[in-house]
Amino acid sequence: MTQVVERQAGQLTSRKYLARIVRSTGWGASLDSCTDEDIVRMDASARTIEEYLKADKPIYGLTQGFGPLVLYGADSELEQGGSLISHLGTGQGAPLAPEVSRLILWLRIQNMRKGYSAVSPVFWQKLADLWNKGFTPAIPRHGTVSASGDLQPLAHAALTFTGFGEAWTRDADGRWSTQPSKDALAALGAEPFDWPVREALAFVNGTGASLAVAVLNHQSAVRLVRACAALTSRLATLLGANPEHYEVGHGVARGQVGQLTAAEWIRQGLPHGMVRDSSRPLQEPYSLRCAPQVLGAVLDQLDGAGDLLAREIDGCQDNPITYEGELLHGGNFHAMPVGFASDQIGLAMHMAAYLAERQLGLLVSPVTNGDLPPMLTPRAGRGAGLAGVQISATSFVSRIRQLVFPASLTTLPTNGWNQDHVPMALNGANSVSEALELGWLTVGSLALGVAQLAAMTGHPAPGPGVWAELAEISPPLDADRPLAAEVRAARDLLSRHADELLGDEGHGRDFG
Repeated sequence: MTQVVERQAGQLTSRKYLARIVRSTGWGASLDSCTDEDIVRMDASARTIEEYLKADKPIYGLTQGFGPLVLYGADSELEQGGSLISHLGTGQGAPLAPEVSRLILWLRIQNMRKGYSAVSPVFWQKLADLWNKGFTPAIPRHGTVSASGDLQPLAHAALTFTGFGEAWTRDADGRWSTQPSKDALAALGAEPFDWPVREALAFVNGTGASLAVAVLNHQSAVRLVRACAALTSRLATLLGANPEHYEVGHGVARGQVGQLTAAEWIRQGLPHGMVRDSSRPLQEPYSLRCAPQVLGAVLDQLDGAGDLLAREIDGCQDNPITYEGELLHGGNFHAMPVGFASDQIGLAMHMAAYLAERQLGLLVSPVTNGDLPPMLTPRAGRGAGLAGVQISATSFVSRIRQLVFPASLTTLPTNGWNQDHVPMALNGANSVSEALELGWLTVGSLALGVAQLAAMTGHPAPGPGVWAELAEISPPLDADRPLAAEVRAARDLLSRHADELLGDEGHGRDFG
């Protein structure tokens, strides 16, 4: 990368940190045991709770009921713990993917060792040991407002440790399926157990579900931007577009970090010494000319959201918390920060997907593709070429726009008088996840256009690599054929390619 990009990008992004978090929660990863310092903090927090109990001071969830029932007293810790996770077992819908569930558990277990929540180190280790063995709850995706944290999904996760509900299991070939959680526990040599109220509160009072989905969405969105930059490079090369559009001087003059990075990514894919084809306009349509500005703006928004998510990972979202010998009742579990981050990821990724759809539109029109046949069909009239692919891509972008409507604008009060302001963070994150699936299909659609353009203009791939593989996935359209499977294969290829490119580039600086 250029010195300017390295200097400015190094000041901002949390991409590397989030990527490392995701890697550290995959199958086969393990949590380290509590350190001596962890145990000192956890014991100090527990002593604070004990002192308040001895002084007969009210404590939410321990001496008082939950939510609006805080006005009523409570007695039994185990009964309260069971009541908490049981009454919240109301989630619905298909389970979140296993990698999401693994990340959710990792986030909550790590949160519980920070020393704010009076969690027993012995109980903590029991959870960590099961996570290390691969125990992965099947967690319903719908039903939380993310205000007192993601109560319903986290309660379902907690219930699986009691033998209720289902858990994911993974076979020797890496295939996932669900089975009753009591059977999954038994297969690991473990017995179901009950949750004391303090540990139950510390587990469900958090943003772990919305945060996990948002982190994975963030990583997918960054890959999508990187894939769009690679496709822009290939498209500009094949058309002979003006390479001045991607020169570093534009970014230096403007001073936007994302633009500098996106332009650098595009330049990396251009041939050395590239010059504009005399048949191309001095200034290309905006979908090509302004790609660094558009993709750069998306990157800047993703980096801002990533910084927020990184801080959320490192923080504590419990209630109440202990702090310097005091017990504090508050609202750290409110997921508004994560909700806003999810909303911004969705709005930003939409622009990258829209750019890809517009570049596909440029490719299939003789007005902008260099007088090639419409829809890049070699059999105009008899053949329709990429007409169906473009129509589907247009549909994808329209649906993305529906899905990324900010969930923070859909808030509704609930829970009696108590939860009168809620963020709907997991609702938003789930919608953005669905939008990203369609965004990647839009990228796959553009990739097919690039493959057909290369074939039609007689520009074979310059040696082995991603463009040679793309040509194999989508050979020349000598006759019309169904292209849905090719779009999906191209999507997967570009996703892997983007992941490799980001890995080679370090994926941004470490955060912390």
